[in-house]
Amino acid sequence: MVRLPFDDEHAPLYSVGQVADMLNVEQAFLRRLDEYDVVRPARSPGGQRRYTRHEIGHLQNAISLIGEGMSLTAVRRIFELQQEIADLRAELARERAAREADRG
Repeated sequence: MVRLPFDDEHAPLYSVGQVADMLNVEQAFLRRLDEYDVVRPARSPGGQRRYTRHEIGHLQNAISLIGEGMSLTAVRRIFELQQEIADLRAELARERAAREADRG
């Protein structure tokens, strides 16, 4: 069976207007999140922002954090630290797997 683009959560399919409607926010707010490197969507060949389902999840998290009083800079840093933790966990899992393979 052929996988379609909407099956891939990392496929850039959604326009700023669509995402703004989905999340009930202003388009300018989404552009501001892009300017602050909180969520940087891909660009279409015409230069329009295109969001993935994965990025929409990040936007939802950002909106929640902002609602709790976090600044855009703080939200960006939280996202950076979350990514660093995920990367370190993946590295640790690889090292553990390599050690297990050496023992076996």
